[in-house]
Amino acid sequence: MSARSLFCLETSVEAGEWGDPASIETLVNIALRAAAEDLADNEAQPFPDEPPEVSLVLADDATMTDINARWREQPKPTNVLSFPAFPLSPGGMPGPMLGDIILARETIEREALELAKPVDEHITHLIVHGFLHLFGYDHIRVEDAEKMEALETRILASLNLSDPYGDTEPV
Repeated sequence: MSARSLFCLETSVEAGEWGDPASIETLVNIALRAAAEDLADNEAQPFPDEPPEVSLVLADDATMTDINARWREQPKPTNVLSFPAFPLSPGGMPGPMLGDIILARETIEREALELAKPVDEHITHLIVHGFLHLFGYDHIRVEDAEKMEALETRILASLNLSDPYGDTEPV
C-alpha cells in the first residue's frame, strides 16, 4: 500500500467528555488506516485518486439517543452509528465523502468496563466496525455478519488487538 493518505478525517465534538480531541484523532487515524489498507490489500476494495472524507462525531448518550431515535426508530443510546454518504456495496468505489461515524462516550466506557478492555481498544474496534459500514458491509444476515466480523478481527489483529467476538455467535 502506498504512503499516500487513504482518507481525510474531519472531527466534531458534539457532546460528552472526550478529553483532548487530538489524541482521539490519532487513535481513529490509526484504526482507519489499518481498515483502509486491509480493504485495499485483501478485499480488492478500490480507492479513488483523491482520499474520501470521513466525518467523526464525538457524542454523549443523550445525543446518540436522539440520533438513534430519529434515524433508526430506536430511542436508546448505542456505541456507534454509521451513516454512509452514498449507498455502497462491498467492493464498490467510494465517492469523495464516505460518511459519518458517531461514537457515544458513556456507552463506550460502560461496555469497555463490562468487557474488561481499555477504552481505547474498544474505540478502535468501533471505528473499524463503523468504517466497514461506510463501505457497505453489514451484519443483518448471519453470512454477512460472519464476513464483517472476520474483517474486523483481521484488521484488529493487524493492530495487535484481540478478537472482539471470541467464541460468540455472529451478531
